[in-house]
Amino acid sequence: MPPFSPTVTLLALSRIWEDSLTSALKPLGLTTRKYALLGHIRSTPGISFSDLARRSRITVQSTHVAVGGFVADGIVADSTGRAGSAAQLEITPAGHRILAEAAGVVARLDADFETSHPALRAALAEHMLQMMQSPGLRE
Repeated sequence: MPPFSPTVTLLALSRIWEDSLTSALKPLGLTTRKYALLGHIRSTPGISFSDLARRSRITVQSTHVAVGGFVADGIVADSTGRAGSAAQLEITPAGHRILAEAAGVVARLDADFETSHPALRAALAEHMLQMMQSPGLRE
């Protein structure tokens, strides 16, 4: 048997919980990536496609495709309204409703995780606080 690897273990656990999140978001018409994109748009009204792509670590082209779907679904609006201009993306009221439903999904998964793994939840919270206080992450 190979030695214990915290890296491999975290990757395996994250995949299991990501699958749970993916399944729970599916009825809302969201994937984890779409949920993250919407979160970035909500937290930064007026964000451009380039900034959204950078934050999401995907290509600008992929961002255009995803946002085009959001606009068609009525959950994101581009307030510039003219081709060739920098986008000004923002969440619509319908988008806010979907994000609220998705927050409920995440809260249920978080509660399940905390009930099943309270010590791991505490360790993860402590580690995240330490990382956020690291000077390299605040830049």
